[in-house]
Amino acid sequence: MKFNEMPYERIKTEEMKERMAELTDKLRNAKSGEEQFAIHQDYYAFTDRIITSMVLSEVRHSIDTTDPFYEAEDEYYNGFRAVFYETDNQYKKALFESPFRAYLEEKIGPVAFKNIEIALKAMDEKIIPLVEEENKLISRYDKLIATAKIEFEGEIYNISLLRPHLTHEDREHRKRAWKALSAYFQSVTAEIDEIYDKMVKNRTEQARVMGYKDYVELGYYRMNRNSYDREMVEGFRKRVKEEFVPLVCELQERRRARIGVEKLLCYDNDVFFTQGNPRPSGSPEEILEAGRKMYHELSPETAEFFDFMQEHELFDVLGRKNKQAGGYMTFIPDYKAPFIFANFNGTSGDVDVITHECGHAFQGYLTRNDPIREHNDLTMETAEIHSMSMEYFTYGWMKNFFGDRSEDYMLMHLEDSMTFLPYGCMVDEFQHIVYEKPELTPAERKAVWKELEAQYRPWLDYDADPFFGEGGWWQRQSHIFDMPFYYIDYVLASVCAMQFRLLMEQDRKDAWQRYLKLCALSVSDFYENELHAVGLRSPFDENCISELVAGMKKLL
Repeated sequence: MKFNEMPYERIKTEEMKERMAELTDKLRNAKSGEEQFAIHQDYYAFTDRIITSMVLSEVRHSIDTTDPFYEAEDEYYNGFRAVFYETDNQYKKALFESPFRAYLEEKIGPVAFKNIEIALKAMDEKIIPLVEEENKLISRYDKLIATAKIEFEGEIYNISLLRPHLTHEDREHRKRAWKALSAYFQSVTAEIDEIYDKMVKNRTEQARVMGYKDYVELGYYRMNRNSYDREMVEGFRKRVKEEFVPLVCELQERRRARIGVEKLLCYDNDVFFTQGNPRPSGSPEEILEAGRKMYHELSPETAEFFDFMQEHELFDVLGRKNKQAGGYMTFIPDYKAPFIFANFNGTSGDVDVITHECGHAFQGYLTRNDPIREHNDLTMETAEIHSMSMEYFTYGWMKNFFGDRSEDYMLMHLEDSMTFLPYGCMVDEFQHIVYEKPELTPAERKAVWKELEAQYRPWLDYDADPFFGEGGWWQRQSHIFDMPFYYIDYVLASVCAMQFRLLMEQDRKDAWQRYLKLCALSVSDFYENELHAVGLRSPFDENCISELVAGMKKLL
């Protein structure tokens, strides 16, 4: 079935509560592990239906945030979602307390039970009204960003469609585009401050109602951190700051010389060549066709995957007004189908979608028929390895997209990926500070960001910009609002993806087989065990960053 043919059905709250209560009662009264596992398969079927409904609503709302029907459905699910998670937790609690736990662990795995333990710590019916309010605040922020109207050179753009002007080869042109972007955020920063202030206070209240010191502790449970804690993350960030930032500073100096400027200013931030950044040639349809050829040549598995995606029209990648900003991959359980959402805008980011989001989708496609759904309850630090590594494995086909500028693209991509590590750590440290000190004022939060930029991105100069120069950059980073503490997962995954890039230099075929193995493992084991199983170092290993610095220097 094609995506636009998939029927949407709102799941009624009372129906969901009654059916989940029935499944929970049956589970508690079962007389054997075999009986409980049969009930658990009924649970899969019913909750797959719920998740399918929520995903279809979310995607169609993302495609047009002004569509009144799906705007109403989005509002409905803001309340439904919290109630569902709580009833789901009650079911999982019964599973967790099963007298037949040993049998069930053998069937669905120990990781699943660790995740249930964490889920029970992440949600309680006492905080449902607060979660509903939090979801409404997230929707309010997302709509504000998605419906941005930025006037530039006589045209009106949203943030995604302004991107080509922000990286334009003419410095004065991109300076004007940056000023237009800054002016937009300056016009809404008070509203964003208000939204975020309410978010921080709301999430802090959730944590306190549940008996936690601060939202950091609850946030880690929400992110299903089953293999590491905040102290390990703090140590990792410290090593990035001390060992990786100096390497990135060297990259920035190389880039400054390459683009021929005396000083790197904010509007030079994403520019890598004097003639402008390489852009893919061809229409969006031609880019997708180049992607099809690439995945057919990469491997039999990727060929089958990409054909499936195209046959069922599981891409929505054209940039349009009123479309939600950014990009993501999601999964529609009832149809065992990945879906990719993005905003093509004529920049190299369009190709990044065909590699990054397809990395996510490919892994989901590979494991879509696993009868144990818990094996696909991916934690983000694992999920992002699949996507970021795919970006490197597809290097050999960049001529399909960039022609004689493919080498430029690969250099830009590598430098940009390396520059991201400090930025990702900065986003994470910012959130730790904000939630450890929820009493900070909006102005104080901006001051924190400004101070962190001096540590993590010392090369960056905002040219006295009244918004970005005063610590406002974070307000355009949607993850900070929508999914607290998600961002460090990108950094951890990037460290692993770079290890795959280095392994490709030694034996590309072997590196690909390791990648396929990691995808197939999904989350049948814990994070560090899976990394070691495919020959990768854990980012938390004390020498991992220093060894990575040495390898990347050699590669450059």
